This record gives sequence, structure tokens and C-alpha cells, in this order.
Amino acid sequence: MRSSRGQRPTRRAGITLTAAVLVGLLSVTAGCTKAGNAAWQDGGQNGSSPSAPAEPDTKAKATITEPAANAADVAASTAIAFDTTDAVETAVALKSSSGDTVKGTLASDKKSWLPTGALKWGETYTATVSATGDDGKTATAESTFTVMAKPGNAIAVSSFLGDGAVVGVGMPMIVKFGRAIPQDYRDDVQRRMKVTAEPAQEGTWAWISPTEIHFRPKEFWKANTKVHYKLQTGGLPVGDSVLRNDLTVDLKIGPSLVMTVDNRTKRMTVTKDGKVIRTIKVSLGKKTTPSSTGTMIVIEKKRETVFDTFEELGPEEGYRTDIDFAQRLTWGGEFIHAAPWSEGQQGTTNVSHGCVNVSMKDGEWLFGQTRIGDPITVKGTERKLQNGNGWTDWNMSFTEYAKMSAIPLSEQ
Repeated sequence: MRSSRGQRPTRRAGITLTAAVLVGLLSVTAGCTKAGNAAWQDGGQNGSSPSAPAEPDTKAKATITEPAANAADVAASTAIAFDTTDAVETAVALKSSSGDTVKGTLASDKKSWLPTGALKWGETYTATVSATGDDGKTATAESTFTVMAKPGNAIAVSSFLGDGAVVGVGMPMIVKFGRAIPQDYRDDVQRRMKVTAEPAQEGTWAWISPTEIHFRPKEFWKANTKVHYKLQTGGLPVGDSVLRNDLTVDLKIGPSLVMTVDNRTKRMTVTKDGKVIRTIKVSLGKKTTPSSTGTMIVIEKKRETVFDTFEELGPEEGYRTDIDFAQRLTWGGEFIHAAPWSEGQQGTTNVSHGCVNVSMKDGEWLFGQTRIGDPITVKGTERKLQNGNGWTDWNMSFTEYAKMSAIPLSEQ
């Protein structure tokens, strides 16, 4: 159970954007400020009753639930959570102690408000929630709190892709963390990660490992899609640490280039934007070192490289060879590459050590067509692709992929 750790931030049911570290549960409600003992007109010396300022006679009410009033050590990623009643309009304002206004976004359920970025370490802020009723009158609630000091053990958050990248239609969005994220906190992290695409496509995040999470759409990205993803993770508590930074990336999907290899025909079909543009003879892995059947992604491209397999294959099978037009498909060493030595077998016989061999002419042409993230599906070989051996995000159904999310697909 999460509560057994004693470090889990309080989470209120119905609030989807809250990650505050709280030290109290005091809520400030509209019009709840009292003059207290100072309201006595004569210090009580004449037996008079205390007199408090009149509360505004408003139909709407507002209450801030998180962060609590006067809370200290609040997470820099905190959202402002609140309740309103009889409100036809709700507004949230957040200001620093120096009077600077913090920008943010109101959640669709109008129960929380999230700053556009992490708050400053050690800074004091005042949140004001205003609720206006259909009578035109407005009730307000305030909560002043202080953000925690900058921790020394923050976890870095990074993206494999950077702004301006143009990638293939199979490219997953890849986010990495400097240390493992405890499983109980992965849903908190995921709720702070948002992907928007033009045109829009359904998709999901999936935890590939404790330090890596990917996003893929249900189907291959549509050609020329603009993709933006944002992580509002700076200061977010994850177990005994916090995440160090926010992150935003803007990129573009290129043309729809898809490669399909059929072991039966020993041919690769290259399709671009739905049209077959070339059929290429191939030689796949021989029976003792078969190519993998499955859907892979071009991970990296090297115009020239050297394959040295003596350590992997031993002195009898190993070799050291200069390679042209190499495109990596798996971490285990499967590539598409030019192989002039097997051109006589390409289209008829499998003689490689697991790679997709093509001619020098076809290798050069294909290298000029592809991008990182372009998908290739190999069919009919003796070995199935092992998930995790490369970017295997498309080597499973979308339903299977979604099971690796920390948030059920129905709740995303």
C-alpha cells in the first residue's frame, strides 16, 4: 500500500493534477478571515460582544484544499486544488511574494489549476480562487504557502529527440530519467506528461523500463504531423527524491515511408505515402543466424561503419568488415546495409548473420530515403523479434502496449 511508506503526498479524490507536499490540512474559505480578539470594541472591559466583519452575502463559495494555508516545503510542481459551489465562473491567480504573476491552466473539471512551469525553490506564493455566482457576486479564497528548498538529489529528465527534429512515422517519443522512478509514483509522473499532435491521434505513454517511457499513437503517425510534448515535472516528488526539470519538445513527422520484407520472396517493398516506390532484392539471416520476424524501427544511420563480430560470434563465425549505408534495427546487431559480397544470393538465398542485405545501389538509394523512426516489418523468418531489442513499440498491439502505462487507457 502506498500509505505504508509515509512519504506519499496527500492525494484528494477527483483532483487529477495535484502533487504537493503538505504539512497541514487547513483550508481557507471565502470570507473566512476574522478579526478575532481585535474585534472587541472596548477590549471586553464593558462586557460587550465581539464584532467580526460581515461576510459577503454571495451565492457562490470557494475553498482552497491544496496547498494548505501557511504550508511549508510544498512541492515546486504543486497544483492549486479547490472546491467551488454555485459558481458560473471560476478564476485562479497565483503571485509570488514580490508580486509576480504566475501563468497557469485551469483543469477541465474546474477543480484544480496547474502553473505552466515549476515554481521557484524556497519562494512564497499566494493563491487566490474567485468564484462568481449567477447573481454576479464573487467569493474568494486565499492560501499562502512556501515552496521547498532546492533538493540536492533531484532526478534529471531528458528527451531523446530535440526541437526541430523530423522523424519517421514509427518514431516513439522517448523520455529518460536519470534514476529509476519507483513504480508507485509513475502515474504521478505520467499525469504531468502531455502530447498534442496536429492532426490529433489517439496514443498512450508506456513504461519501457524504470528509467524510460515512450509514447506512440494507436496507428503509425500520419505524414507531416506536428508533435508537441510537454512534461510539467520540475519539483515533482518521486519517493525520496524529486524530478529536477520541466521539458518541452516540438518536432515534425516526415513522409510516410514504410518497409516490408517477405522472407518467402526475398524482397523488400518500400512504400511512400501509400504508393510503392521500389522493390528491392534482399538476403536475410541464414538458418543458424536468422533475422528477426517483427516490426522494428530505424534507430540510427551510418554512411560508413565497421562490423566487428569476433567477440559475439567467435573465431569461426566472427568477422571484421567495412560496411556502407548501415541502418540499425536492433540493439543485438541487426541492420539494413549494403552487402556487395552477397548480391548474387540476394533475392534467392539467405546468407547473412541476421542483417537485411541489399545491393550497393539499393543500399545507397534506401539510405537517402529513410529517416530515424521509419518502420520495417520482416515476415516469415525462423526467429521472432524480442520486445526490448530495439525500439519495439510497434511489435505489439496497441492494447498490449497500453498495459505498460501506469494509467489505464480508460482514464487517459
